[in-house]
Amino acid sequence: MPIFIMFGKHTQDSLKDVSVQRTKKAVKIIEKNGGKVISMYVVMGEHDLVLTLDFPDAEKAMCASMGLKLLTGISFSTSPVVDVEKFDSLISKMEKI
Repeated sequence: MPIFIMFGKHTQDSLKDVSVQRTKKAVKIIEKNGGKVISMYVVMGEHDLVLTLDFPDAEKAMCASMGLKLLTGISFSTSPVVDVEKFDSLISKMEKI
């Protein structure tokens, strides 16, 4: 399944309801959309959260992202990723200009 990275940015309102229970509900939203959590981190800097998730396709990732926004109030930016080995393989198949 494709891997997606979700970058989250808290709002003042989204911080009010932080709890173990809300995190469990967030994981259920991901799982209901066919996803699997690989990792979830709180980070400092441009983003506040970084989630690495496995989804069947981009549509399921998008549905989960919207579900998480509705649940938490956190804005997420979701990007598909390709591992370095796959990237190297793809680049090696490109025509040279």
